[in-house]
Amino acid sequence: MAVEVPEVDEVRELLEGLGEKALIARLDSFIALNEGLESKRGEDFIRVSILGFLEGLLVSLRKKYPDEQRIEALYERISARRQELDELFRKPAMQNLNV
Repeated sequence: MAVEVPEVDEVRELLEGLGEKALIARLDSFIALNEGLESKRGEDFIRVSILGFLEGLLVSLRKKYPDEQRIEALYERISARRQELDELFRKPAMQNLNV
């Protein structure tokens, strides 16, 4: 993977441990699709995209494995990191408007 997102390996390891082979294949496909977009969209955009995908996977896994603490901890960390990076793409609030 050209863009480094260490959380991908952590989620893949979790999926392997849970025996979720179909989700590993989907994760690999999503990563492959995003590799070609790096030069067009930029690394941070791709990171946000990948982290959002991981976040979605973990939401699904939380429902399927409600007592699995590794899922919850990883979800919280990935969600926080995605939100931080997502802020880079938000337009600053216009403070001069009195509405």
